Amino acid sequence: MQIHEKIKVVRKEKGISQTFIANKLNMSVSGYSMKESGRRPITINELEIIADALGVPATIFFEKEFHVKWREVS
Repeated sequence: MQIHEKIKVVRKEKGISQTFIANKLNMSVSGYSMKESGRRPITINELEIIADALGVPATIFFEKEFHVKWREVS
């Protein structure tokens, strides 16, 4: 699973909208949607902002078993 796919899983599990994340990134929802779908790259800075908005450390997106570990972080 790629980083953009992991972001989508965590965002949906936490019930956070694409609009909320797009606002945090100061971009349009369609622009963010392209990042989350893998059609545009996500920068490290953006990844840090996304992780903060989701309430998880950015490092979880690089872990193979992120789906278990992100739930442990508050």
